[in-house]
Amino acid sequence: MTPVFLCGPLCHHPLLDVILGGSFALSPAYVSDRVASMIDSPGHIALARQRGGKVEGAVLEAPTPQAMARLAFYAKVIGLRPRPVSVTAASGTAQGVTYALKSGPAEAGPWDAALWLADHAALAVETAGLVMAQLGQTPPARLHARLGPVMVRAGSRLRAQSQPAPEALRRAPGAIDLRAARQPYAHFFAVEEYDLSFPRFDGTMSPQINRAVFVSGDAVTVLPYDPARDRVLLVEQLRAGPMGRGDPNPWQLEAIAGRIDPGEAPEEAARREAVEEAGLTLGPLLPVANYYPSPGAKSEFLYSYVAITQLPDGAAGVFGVEDEAEDIRGHLISFDQAMALVSTGEIQNAPLLVTLLWLQRERGRLRS
Repeated sequence: MTPVFLCGPLCHHPLLDVILGGSFALSPAYVSDRVASMIDSPGHIALARQRGGKVEGAVLEAPTPQAMARLAFYAKVIGLRPRPVSVTAASGTAQGVTYALKSGPAEAGPWDAALWLADHAALAVETAGLVMAQLGQTPPARLHARLGPVMVRAGSRLRAQSQPAPEALRRAPGAIDLRAARQPYAHFFAVEEYDLSFPRFDGTMSPQINRAVFVSGDAVTVLPYDPARDRVLLVEQLRAGPMGRGDPNPWQLEAIAGRIDPGEAPEEAARREAVEEAGLTLGPLLPVANYYPSPGAKSEFLYSYVAITQLPDGAAGVFGVEDEAEDIRGHLISFDQAMALVSTGEIQNAPLLVTLLWLQRERGRLRS
């Protein structure tokens, strides 16, 4: 059998366990005349030819056809290609195959296992779990096309697992019997359908029920506020949700908002979105609340902030990321005018309502 040489992320046992879905054995090996480059993405590594170079790794011992099929599926989804290499192991040197990018970007540095473990390993394992759950359901090319949203969701799952889950009033979580999961729709967003049974408050298990979830990753909202001028900056843009509801005016007044990119902290996302949507560099970020806006049907989780920012005349404009077809207009208005728009119902966006009500409570303190 042709030796399968694994290097970089694919030598991480927790990741490989998810990909192969069972037991495996590795033996130390290396390839000569190659160098490995660090790619700023959880599952990637690049190998380039370089005389005298050496890349340490391992050979996958006696892989089953099922394991090879799973590895090939994962590699296609994340964009790794099978490449021929000369592999040296304890048994000698032989022609083998590895999965890697041919070359990385010009700024890519040398492979650093410790850095990858600290910055990318957890996201890589969570992403692999979502990818492998689609084996036999979704073609790899289709999954590859939406790898970005899959990684956003993986980051959301990691945040959900790591954050406090207080239970002062609500029940402790019970074991949900998830009997089937399907993904009938997946593009930028996805819809998942579950067959499940759950523990009821009387101690019995519910009958099997069917539920659907609109899957979108974690996001941030941030409202710029200038306490000296007592004004805020709102943004306005066309929104598909109100349009789909049949709202005669689907343009919405909102706080600055956007998805949290893979590996990005919520605060970093807030500052990035402020530049993209309003051309603003934010000052201190004040947490408002972290919450599910519609937990009955959506997986989305929001981190809302107020940002202390200077908002002089002329600070508002038209912005947006052209590749995402964004057309976003800023409105520079007084706090009193914003609250008047709440009263008239012209502001009907939940995160902005939550944030303005928080600001109404804290405004005196911030102005002083």
